[in-house]
Amino acid sequence: MSGGHCQLLFVEGVGRYRRLATTIDDAAGEAFDKSAKLLGLGFPGGPAVERAAASGDPAAVPLPRPLVGSAEPHFSFAGLKSAVLRARDCGAYSAEDIAASFQQAVVDCLLDRTERALKASKGAAALVVAGGVAANQKVRAALAGLAAAHGLPFVAPPLWLCTDNAAMIAWAGALRFEAGLIDGLDVPARARWPLDPGAERARGAGVKA
Repeated sequence: MSGGHCQLLFVEGVGRYRRLATTIDDAAGEAFDKSAKLLGLGFPGGPAVERAAASGDPAAVPLPRPLVGSAEPHFSFAGLKSAVLRARDCGAYSAEDIAASFQQAVVDCLLDRTERALKASKGAAALVVAGGVAANQKVRAALAGLAAAHGLPFVAPPLWLCTDNAAMIAWAGALRFEAGLIDGLDVPARARWPLDPGAERARGAGVKA
């Protein structure tokens, strides 16, 4: 869960990933950043929204939960971001209430989609979260509760590592090196390199592979 991606992956081993779901438009972290900008809360948006939400009412603003309850496995956060804009422009709600309601909507979407994936995937040994949004305490608590309900350990990086892409990349590289997965110097540089190249392409112009 980050600004660039929001995916559910079944991890079978180092370099072996089966993508269960992705986002068909904005990623969760991207929605946090854009909502923070709309509300004038500053950047980075994740911590700013979380701070504002702490003094807001998560039930104050009727925001949508895109794809919740849907048979489609994926995520969608663009409509939620647009709903934040409309809530701001109507002038009926405080920034704190909008932030709290937005944060709760994201949590509800993450819980619904993740539970769907857990029910559809047998043999999971743990529920692991990573990425910048994994630093959000409400998100962490909700997903930890979901893992417990399914009898699974909950694994998350310490907060200070959640937003450190360099550490994530270095650790992944170290694990791949240890497993003998070594590329030559002629390997092509790619801006996006899907973890599961064989996954069926999801709908949506802004889909993140």
